[in-house]
Amino acid sequence: MKLHLGVRHWDHVIPLALGDVPGPAVTRLEATPDLWGSPEYDGGETSFSRYVRARAAGDDRVVALPIFLMRGFRHRCIIVRRDATAETAADLKGGRIGLTGWPDSGNTWTRAILAEAGVGIHDAEWQVGPLTAAHPVVDRIGGVAVGNNIRHTADGARLVDLLLDKELDAVMTPFMPPGFHAEDSLYRTLFRDTRAEEREYYGRHGYIPGIHLLALRKEVLEERPEIAQQLIDLFEQAKQLSFQRRNKLMDITPWHNEEIGVTTRTFGPDWMPYGVSADRRMVAAFQDHLVAQELLAQPVPAEDLFPYQIDPLEKIA
Repeated sequence: MKLHLGVRHWDHVIPLALGDVPGPAVTRLEATPDLWGSPEYDGGETSFSRYVRARAAGDDRVVALPIFLMRGFRHRCIIVRRDATAETAADLKGGRIGLTGWPDSGNTWTRAILAEAGVGIHDAEWQVGPLTAAHPVVDRIGGVAVGNNIRHTADGARLVDLLLDKELDAVMTPFMPPGFHAEDSLYRTLFRDTRAEEREYYGRHGYIPGIHLLALRKEVLEERPEIAQQLIDLFEQAKQLSFQRRNKLMDITPWHNEEIGVTTRTFGPDWMPYGVSADRRMVAAFQDHLVAQELLAQPVPAEDLFPYQIDPLEKIA
């Protein structure tokens, strides 16, 4: 398949990147490519939020397939100081919250957790900036219209410094700062038992939030519409092979087998399903959150968001 895709270093795409599952050329990247401005790629991984908002604005240069390469619960992504009194999302009402990007897909899901507890975007003071000194000072509001209670950190101040200096009450971040897991860490998660919170969330909603997905440039699909089904089947094969190897060869923690068991009993054999059918509820919920957070005027019809309404031909048994 003469196709060049750029994606991040996900375990479930390694079989494609290595050629164990023959398919497109896959380059693994440290960050998601800009598919709207990177002509070197025919497609690749992109932000769910950016894609939805682009389609809503009438920009159809990029077309997504229902292949969510990055998924994850977000309760674990809210951190506070170790001595903080806050224990629940509701405790952050009226508080000062830092985050690493305002329109980001992951932070949209995290703010939705707070919204369920009565903490909407107008119920806190928000500062957007780099997590640590290792992260660049860039525009993290992304040019979207925001209220007066949302601003960049002053002079590019780092969120962890503001948190430790008690200028912030909590920080939303997908990646933990250095030392977070140490026994004497200065930080902790807001929720003492994130797994319990996430299990309850899954029980209520029935999905694990999707954050990044696979997309192609419009002209690629117009020229070869058949590759939409081919790609979802290839990525499904790569994911299945990754799962099989993980169960035999990739003990990434001493309790790997136990973790696989817990995951399978909770979510079934495939916790990251591909396809329109499997993700319909999650996609609708995400758009509702974008509307509630004033990042989207109204949901994009499913047939416009995913013009190729495809599902994998082969599912995990």
